[in-house]
Amino acid sequence: MANPLFARLQATAQRLIAKYGQTGTVTRISEPDPVNGGDPVPTPHTATLVPMQYEAKEIDGTEILAGDMQIYISSVGLAIVPTVGDLVSASGKTFRIINADPNNYDGLTNVVFIVQGRIAS
Repeated sequence: MANPLFARLQATAQRLIAKYGQTGTVTRISEPDPVNGGDPVPTPHTATLVPMQYEAKEIDGTEILAGDMQIYISSVGLAIVPTVGDLVSASGKTFRIINADPNNYDGLTNVVFIVQGRIAS
C-alpha cells in the first residue's frame, strides 16, 4: 500500500515544478528489432521540468562537467521513468540523460525524477 506521505511529497514537487518550470519532452529511443532490423523509433513524452545549472563546487570535471544540467522532472502524468540514454528537451536544448535518480522511496510512488543531462551531440 502506498504511503500517503509520499503522495503529498509528489504533489508538492508537482506544484513547485509547475510554478517554476516549463514544458519539455522526454524522448525514449527504442532499439530496432534484432530479427527484422529497422530504424530506432523515438517516442516523445511531454513532461513538466526544471533545468538548473550545477553549482561550481559540484563540477568535478569527471562525473559532472561544466555544461551538464540538473533536471527535475515531475512524475505526475509522465508515462515513463526517465533512464540513462533518454533525451530531454528543455530551454531549446537537448540533453542526454547520463545519470538518473527516481526518488521512489516506498517502491510505489515516484516523487520526482532528478536526472543529470549532458548536451546531446
